[in-house]
Amino acid sequence: MNASNGGGAFLRIESVSKDFGDFRAVDQVSLDVMRGEIFALLGSSGCGKSTLLRMLAGFERPSAGRIVLDGVDLAGRPPYERPVNMMFQSYALFPHLTVWDNVAFGLRRDKLPKDQIAARVDEMLRLVQLVPYARRKPHQLSGGQQQRVALARSLAKRPQLLLLDEPLGALDRKLREDTQIELVNIIHEVGVTCVMVTHDQEEAMTMASRIAVMSEGRFLQVGSPADIYENPANRFVADFIGNVNLMEGKVVVDAADHAEIECADVVHRVAHGITGYQGEPVVVALRPEKIHLSAQSAPVPADDRNRVQGMVRALSYFGGYTLYHLELPSGAALKVNLENDTRQREGAPAQGDLVWAHWLPTSQVVLKS
Repeated sequence: MNASNGGGAFLRIESVSKDFGDFRAVDQVSLDVMRGEIFALLGSSGCGKSTLLRMLAGFERPSAGRIVLDGVDLAGRPPYERPVNMMFQSYALFPHLTVWDNVAFGLRRDKLPKDQIAARVDEMLRLVQLVPYARRKPHQLSGGQQQRVALARSLAKRPQLLLLDEPLGALDRKLREDTQIELVNIIHEVGVTCVMVTHDQEEAMTMASRIAVMSEGRFLQVGSPADIYENPANRFVADFIGNVNLMEGKVVVDAADHAEIECADVVHRVAHGITGYQGEPVVVALRPEKIHLSAQSAPVPADDRNRVQGMVRALSYFGGYTLYHLELPSGAALKVNLENDTRQREGAPAQGDLVWAHWLPTSQVVLKS
């Protein structure tokens, strides 16, 4: 899949592949990243995202293709000659050095004058709000503070391209959520172009302006978080990003302004045509938060389409919403999210209740693969 955006790319990856013996880790990927963009490579373990990041850093050489940064082909350039810096998941801080000296380490190796080093380190510590901790050792810091030291060290050399390898993977969930926005704000303030690797879809959706979903060395879809979530290109992307109900069916109507898909328990009416053919097998993707529930006795839409009766087999309370697991007549399961917009939801469905699930014709996505 070619994900190029045109001629204004700051980072251009052109038909890059990487082979390890008979195994192809990255398979003919092309991508343009704009200056100042935060771009995420998202996928499960072994999909090729870290190998691609290591090729950008210069730790691996492409078997085929080119990597061009700001008009310069990086072929043959070792890591230390690239205007690129990489921040690892482990942070790789020197335990015997203070925070100040950790940030200064790369600048000293570049033999910058002492006054420039001092000014740059102080600037970075102010940026990440760690000036009071300058004389502490890494073991005296929290996980979030260590992460900011690693970021300050990565930014101190003013790289043109910042690479983040699972940048928040070592933090607990609450701290990770708090740190995501903070990290994005710092990167935007510096203005550096950033490519990050993550297997955490929430992290990618929160931090990146665009995402490439990877599987088996290829890009399956490239787009904004909203576009990938609302308009997945295929079944894999729909299932990988967020929670989703996937229903297999066949096309029974395909008109210019609507289509109907017959599945085991329901006929889906979709508010657009799909350029399919009568009887074509497809998959309907329906997000749980787009489904409404009505009690058995409550009025439901008169049209038989886009509604199905089910029994509440289980429910899980997550604070902001409750996830209902319905059993449909065929035995299939349907997941439904109901927002908990009041402290005590009177009349909410309980386990064992028969309910109607219904949704709008604009709620589904029809997938052909």
